[in-house]
Amino acid sequence: MIERSLKAQTEGGLSVGHFIVEFATPGIGHLMRNAGCDFVLFDMEHSGFSMETVKSAVRYMEAARLPMIVRAPSKSTDHIARVMDMGAEGIMVPMVNDADEARAIVNAVKYAPDGQRGVALGIAHDNYKGGAVADKFAAANGRSTIFAQIETAAGAENADAIAAVPGIDCLWVGHFDLSASLGIPGDFGHKLFTDAIARTIAAARKHGKVVGRLVPTVASAVELHAQGFDMICYSGDVWMFSEALTKAVADIREGVGAPAGTR
Repeated sequence: MIERSLKAQTEGGLSVGHFIVEFATPGIGHLMRNAGCDFVLFDMEHSGFSMETVKSAVRYMEAARLPMIVRAPSKSTDHIARVMDMGAEGIMVPMVNDADEARAIVNAVKYAPDGQRGVALGIAHDNYKGGAVADKFAAANGRSTIFAQIETAAGAENADAIAAVPGIDCLWVGHFDLSASLGIPGDFGHKLFTDAIARTIAAARKHGKVVGRLVPTVASAVELHAQGFDMICYSGDVWMFSEALTKAVADIREGVGAPAGTR
C-alpha cells in the first residue's frame, strides 16, 4: 500500500478511514492499517478518552504508520494545543461557526509566524529530538493538518469564509449536529440540509480544500463521494463490533435451530 501523509490526503483524491470511539487498544492501528485504511479519526468529544489515552494512541498509530486525526473535545486552545503536543498529525475541532473561530484554531495549532502556539520542543510531537528551532517550527507547521467541523447552521452559512482561512485543510461535515442545528434532526433529505451540504462542498472546492464526513454504510460512502466528499470515514469501532457480533450470534442460533435468547 502506498503511504500518504495526512497533509497529502487533504490535497485531493479519495481517502478512507475509520472512527475510533471505544477501542483504544495497542493493536487497533495495525488492524486498520492492514484493512487498507488511509487514516484514523480518534474521538475525544463523545468517547470519554483522556489525554493520557490519546498520548498512548498516537504511538499505536505511529507504529502502524497510520495518519491520525484527533477530534478535540472543544474549541478551547488548551485542548487543541495539548493534542498537537502529543504528536497527532491532524486535529478536528467541533462546531466551527465562522472565520474568526477558524483563525483562532489555526493560531492555536501553528507556530510563529503562522500562529501563536505555545512552544514546547524535544517532546512527543517532534519525537523527543533536538534541532534548530526555526526548522522545528517549519516542520510542525507543514505537518499539522486542521479539520474544521461544519455542523451548525452558522457554520454552513459561513462555510465559504471558513474555507478561505489559510491553514484550514478540510471542511468536515457533522451531519447529525448540522441537521439538529437546522431544526430537522436526522432528516438528511430535507432541502435545508442538502442546501447546506451543497454550500459546504462549493466553498471547499472554491478554496482548494477537501470535504469529509462519517458514513454508516458502503452504499452511502459511494454516493457521498460522487457528491464531492473526498475523505470518507467508514463507521466506528463500537457500531461495527456490535453489528457483526449481533449478526453472528443470531446466525449461529438459527443454524443450530436454537430459539433466540437461549444459552
